[in-house]
Amino acid sequence: MGVNTNPSDETAGLSRRHFLFESAGGLGAIALASMLAEQNGGADVLHNPHFPPKAKRVIQIFCCGGVSHIDTFDYKPELVKMHGKECKRPFDTFFAQPGTLMKSPFEFQQHGASGRWFSSLFPHLAGVADDLTFLYSMKAKSANHTPATFQMNSGFTINGFPSLGAWLSYGLGSENRDLPDFVVLPDSRGLPAGGAINWTSGFLPATHQGTAFNAKGAPVDNLFPPSSVSKSERSAAMELASKFNHNFANQNAGDTALQARIRAYELAARMQTSIPESVNFDNEPDSVKKLYGLDDPVSGAFARNCLLARRLTEKGVRFVQIYHGGAFGSPRINWDAHEDIVENHSKNARIMDQPVAALIADLKQRGLFRDTLVLWTTEFGRTPITQGVGQPGRDHHPLAYTCWMAGAGLKPGIGFGATDEIGYDVAENPLFVYDFHATVLHLLGLDHKRLTYYHNGIRRRLTDVHGDVIKPILA
Repeated sequence: MGVNTNPSDETAGLSRRHFLFESAGGLGAIALASMLAEQNGGADVLHNPHFPPKAKRVIQIFCCGGVSHIDTFDYKPELVKMHGKECKRPFDTFFAQPGTLMKSPFEFQQHGASGRWFSSLFPHLAGVADDLTFLYSMKAKSANHTPATFQMNSGFTINGFPSLGAWLSYGLGSENRDLPDFVVLPDSRGLPAGGAINWTSGFLPATHQGTAFNAKGAPVDNLFPPSSVSKSERSAAMELASKFNHNFANQNAGDTALQARIRAYELAARMQTSIPESVNFDNEPDSVKKLYGLDDPVSGAFARNCLLARRLTEKGVRFVQIYHGGAFGSPRINWDAHEDIVENHSKNARIMDQPVAALIADLKQRGLFRDTLVLWTTEFGRTPITQGVGQPGRDHHPLAYTCWMAGAGLKPGIGFGATDEIGYDVAENPLFVYDFHATVLHLLGLDHKRLTYYHNGIRRRLTDVHGDVIKPILA
């Protein structure tokens, strides 16, 4: 085509400099739109789900250390017959100390109209058997605590990826601007394997990371100003700090971490009112305190976390994660039952059983159960054989384990999937963390394939490139 020698009035005055200016302005607009979209991902607003959700909020109980499926919920009578015998199939154990087949030392019984199996470890949870939805065929990708815990929380066995709670905060936003979207309640005995990485926001805007409460003492450090500072002085200082922060943020508009930190400080100021009210149990009826066992010297600390989780979600916190157990290294602080399955699991079940059953019952009596999703998880199971010949403990086992869900949008009292006759491997409907996460997102109205974030040239998602919603368990 030839050169246009008769330009219209619209292009006649378009110089080279004007053209470059308009181009740059267009690129700036694109960048601004991208920044606003990214910032909006961390704003204190309620985002629209992809489709009508069944659940509004999530409470997750994470049992650190690897709970033995065959000693809790997955009854294996064949192990009774084979107790003490050598297993014919080879066992690739984590500590390379294969022993003999061991029956569960705990008595199993069926409970509820659903006939779900529970060991004697859980007399209280057995009372809500018809409210639980069991997944008997979970499989993990690692037999090592830290990467397996990372995977259960983020979908990946390496650190640096956003956790489930961070994805929910990013996808759905907040229901209460005075409280965090995502709260973590650690065990008083210690942090889980990997520590705070388990509730990181990863490459998502920093505002979506979990807010961890202290396990002892004040729930949040530096929550209250010194008594020597008056309310008027405090208000004036906050107003001046806010002015400085926002002026500096405007000069560094592309720094999402800075924006997130400013929002976090502003949220912290509002939390000076909201958190004390949330953690004050004085207005709870004595019947509720007794239900959870707040005065129990063994389970009281964990019971308080369970009741606090109900109070926080009731006030609009999107996701509360309760940890039961600390990091590996001691048989007394988590479910890592290498030495003695009876001693270890009896102690930990004694702490957990009543408060978790009370949480289910409390949600039901307050009308919250129908739109609250409760998750009970661990990082892997334990072997059907002993760790070492003649020893009473079990080794790590990623090939099969059990999780359960309860509440919004689920068929209650059912079990999905199955392990083989000794609980060594999955025999029916294998499930992976990707499927578990896809189902959780689905119940909250989110399509796991559409909830994405562009990072380092990849459209990332919680489920990586895997995962299917577990449709048979949906109501």
